[in-house]
Amino acid sequence: MFAKRLSKIYSAKNSTGFTEESSAVVGSFLVNAKDRQYQFWKRNPLTVEIWSEKVLKQKLKYLHENPVKAGLCRFPEEYKYSSALFYKTGIDNWGFLIHYRD
Repeated sequence: MFAKRLSKIYSAKNSTGFTEESSAVVGSFLVNAKDRQYQFWKRNPLTVEIWSEKVLKQKLKYLHENPVKAGLCRFPEEYKYSSALFYKTGIDNWGFLIHYRD
């Protein structure tokens, strides 16, 4: 239900179009930061250096397995917003993917 209320909000930076009903809910996310008025997701400045192909493969595998662990699909390549299908079959449904070895 909460997600439905926020479905018309495209980003925390572009927070126009609030309805009267959603304004009360969205008000709890008001931060008035330098670069945004609202913040819906927790910010995590954690960076991970990818210093070898082994580490890159590990991180890519982790990313591809997240939707499976969350119960969104049975296999990584089934998840619509994943590059897993590209790495398994070479099919680029996005039109801009590049293999990490290229």
